[in-house]
Amino acid sequence: MLDKLQALADRYDKLSELLCDPDVASDNKKLREYSKEQSDLQPTYDAYNEYKQVSEDLDAAKEMQGEKLDDEMREMVKMEIEELSTRQKELEELIRVLMLPKDPNDDKNVIVEIRGAAGGDEAALFAADLYRMYTRYADAQGWRVELMDVNTNDLGGFKEVVFMINGRGAYSKMKYESGAHRVQRIPTTESGGRIHTSTSTVAVMPEAEDFDIEIHDKDIRVDTFCSSGAGGQSVNTTKSAVRVTHVPTGIVATCQDGKSQNSNKEKALQVLRTRIFDMKRMEEEAKISVERKSKVGTGDRSERIRTYNFPQSRVTDHRIGLTMHKLDQIMNGEIEDILSALTIAQQTEMMDRGE
Repeated sequence: MLDKLQALADRYDKLSELLCDPDVASDNKKLREYSKEQSDLQPTYDAYNEYKQVSEDLDAAKEMQGEKLDDEMREMVKMEIEELSTRQKELEELIRVLMLPKDPNDDKNVIVEIRGAAGGDEAALFAADLYRMYTRYADAQGWRVELMDVNTNDLGGFKEVVFMINGRGAYSKMKYESGAHRVQRIPTTESGGRIHTSTSTVAVMPEAEDFDIEIHDKDIRVDTFCSSGAGGQSVNTTKSAVRVTHVPTGIVATCQDGKSQNSNKEKALQVLRTRIFDMKRMEEEAKISVERKSKVGTGDRSERIRTYNFPQSRVTDHRIGLTMHKLDQIMNGEIEDILSALTIAQQTEMMDRGE
């Protein structure tokens, strides 16, 4: 591993030279490419440099331990060796994690789709709760949320909502949320006080950029219609809502949240491009053998990943067996502990596989 780390450090230093080159500075594409590469290497580069320094200090302390020292100095050296040894092990573990293969989509923005599934109006109300949970989490991360499309019911629930989260590393955090989310609670529509079980599905997709997926005009059909509100009634007399169909794949994207037809078309194309990119990504992942699929999940929309039990204020993530009794905080967007546990579980599995 040390050879790999040294090669990484050499590459980082080379990038520093390249970024100071006037020819690179005048080439926006290369400047952006090299800057991103160096930024990605930075955490490992820093950890490796600290590891080398700690190792040198540890060797020096051990050498000093063999010299003639008074009791006070010997105790100080002993304590220093213990501290440096502990830090050395911590850095070794950190470097092992940093050296794991990185998902190339981790730094991307995400487009999230939430749909009410089993449970009718209650599923739609829970979909709205999930949307609120994610937007509050995004706010806490300093990310920006942009609503792309929404289809509501008469109770204010979401039959479907599509939104984008703009923020560096959004996909690295949010990718674990794809799947079926189950809720157990007494619905507001329930007069008998019985607990119902409903589900909403979440799909988290890395935003596709123009160079990821190229869409030709000849391959799409654009339809316009009047925006609709709860219950399907028209809320706009102009045909500002847009539906874009990708003819080769049959994938459809709609947008009616924007004020203008052009704005809605741009957003619909953005969603369409991302859905096509996600379809191709899922096809590639499906080629991976069953043995290599992570227990954290493959992003399958039908996979039940989490249960939210309101009577017991309990949230359980079934993939890693994590149960937390703080449902109110989680529904308020405090999901970092869950996402961190999922990240650690995946990293641990990758290390166990020797990746």
